Amino acid sequence: MKKTPLYEKHVNLKAKIIDFGGWAMPVQYTNVIDEHKTTRTAAGFFDICHMGEIEVKGPQAFNLLQLVLTRNLAEQTVGQVKLSVMLNEEGGIIDDLTVYKMGEESYMLVTNATPKDRDWEWIKKIRDERKFDCDLKDISDETGKLDLQGPRSEEILQKLSATDLKNLRFYHFCKSSVAGFGAIISRSGYTGEDGFEVYAGSDVIGEIWDKVITSGNAFGMKPCGLGARDTLRLESGMMLNGQDMDESVTPLEVPYSWITDMNKEFIGSAGLRAKQESGFAKKLVGLEMTGRGIARHGYRVFHGGKEVGGVTSGTFSPTFNKAIGLAFVDVDFSAPDTEIEIAIRDTMTKAKVVKIPFYKRIK
Repeated sequence: MKKTPLYEKHVNLKAKIIDFGGWAMPVQYTNVIDEHKTTRTAAGFFDICHMGEIEVKGPQAFNLLQLVLTRNLAEQTVGQVKLSVMLNEEGGIIDDLTVYKMGEESYMLVTNATPKDRDWEWIKKIRDERKFDCDLKDISDETGKLDLQGPRSEEILQKLSATDLKNLRFYHFCKSSVAGFGAIISRSGYTGEDGFEVYAGSDVIGEIWDKVITSGNAFGMKPCGLGARDTLRLESGMMLNGQDMDESVTPLEVPYSWITDMNKEFIGSAGLRAKQESGFAKKLVGLEMTGRGIARHGYRVFHGGKEVGGVTSGTFSPTFNKAIGLAFVDVDFSAPDTEIEIAIRDTMTKAKVVKIPFYKRIK
């Protein structure tokens, strides 16, 4: 398994290490519920160094990204982050990623860990075929990434940065320093809480980790693993690439139509229009268990004895003290409050379709 620059620190903190897409990653330090609640009430600190970063620079960097991404980036300003989706020719989701506009002809793409190499090859292929005048560079190995999430994140990080973080708006970033090291600070995250994503050189990310751990202790912050990250993102209605979506799924079947601009041409737009005309048969919905049990990935969904879909994500929600999940179901059974059943081993367990997100923080 590949290891992040912080691997030994996780071992020293006695984290439970698992194989996550070929990476040795901490799944928990104490337990998932404790780390989840700590993030919701104080702050949680996550090692996200396994994610990918790709630089796109040059006179036609914008043109390339307009073609390979569903989001219209025309109004994006320097210092702003945009969530987008990258599709294959048929309109299936290769990856959902964030786009950082670093300068007028300079962007950084932050990809999910597993599809990073697929992203890289796809963007490079389109660049070469269309002969766009721009340079691509995979900077993943030289870049470290930390996520500090929760209501006390700003107080914790402010002690280590000269930048006035109160002025940093949501989904915006700045070039700054953290603990004396050059860094990019982005007000964004994957938990539904206020928080920050910090990028710095992989050679110094360990020192930044130590300083944030020390700073955060006084505010009740704890290091958190991928277990809590998963329950936090699911409560907030955020999808997991490769589980809730893949190349067989379009952004119009999941809650990504808002970042898919059908008024522009992009790779996959023709495929999407064809699917729109024929009509979509399935839709990703939220579900809440009303019977006993947890709906896990791969469990089948039924309505009136007929199989109508499958669970993509499911967990016990520490915030609501109930089992929740996401599932693809036939569109005829996708309306909120539709009663369904989940096949949990040999038992049909009652559930219902609900709106997502399950959780929204009070601003």
